[in-house]
Amino acid sequence: MRGPVPGTRWLATHPDAKRPKDFWTPFKGVLAQGFRNLCAYSAMYGPVGTVDRFVSCAEDPSKAYEWDNYRYCAGWINSSKGNAPAGDLLDPFEIEDGWFERHLPSLQLRVSETIPDEFRKRAEYVLNRLHLRDDERVMRQRIEWYRMYQSRELSLDGLEGKAPLIATAIDRA
Repeated sequence: MRGPVPGTRWLATHPDAKRPKDFWTPFKGVLAQGFRNLCAYSAMYGPVGTVDRFVSCAEDPSKAYEWDNYRYCAGWINSSKGNAPAGDLLDPFEIEDGWFERHLPSLQLRVSETIPDEFRKRAEYVLNRLHLRDDERVMRQRIEWYRMYQSRELSLDGLEGKAPLIATAIDRA
């Protein structure tokens, strides 16, 4: 699907621009809804996310306005991703259930044993590059979601909607 017409037109008239004009912000809410307000990379609720272009503008400017290139994610994670080549990353749309798991009680995110070998290297790269394994910023979120569940402020079903990998870890335990 082609992106917003104004963006496509802008690209055609500014082929050498270092950064595309922001035509996506008015659609950020729609993108967030499509992702259920879950960061595509941390898989946790984040109502104040950003529009990530999976294939960066530096890698392929022609994808700057392509809807199928957009991911909703936390701003600090998007900044951590930067211009990493898409081929080094594991696209959130490629990930299957069970490829990543949270461990209790540490809440660390790890690559599971079920991930196919051909995806393992990219999955480990994503955990490191995006600081998803145990960075303080993401751990504070996980700890709070887990605390809310433990104190019964949030049911397991509620946790599933806000932090599905934590809910899965609890369900497994």
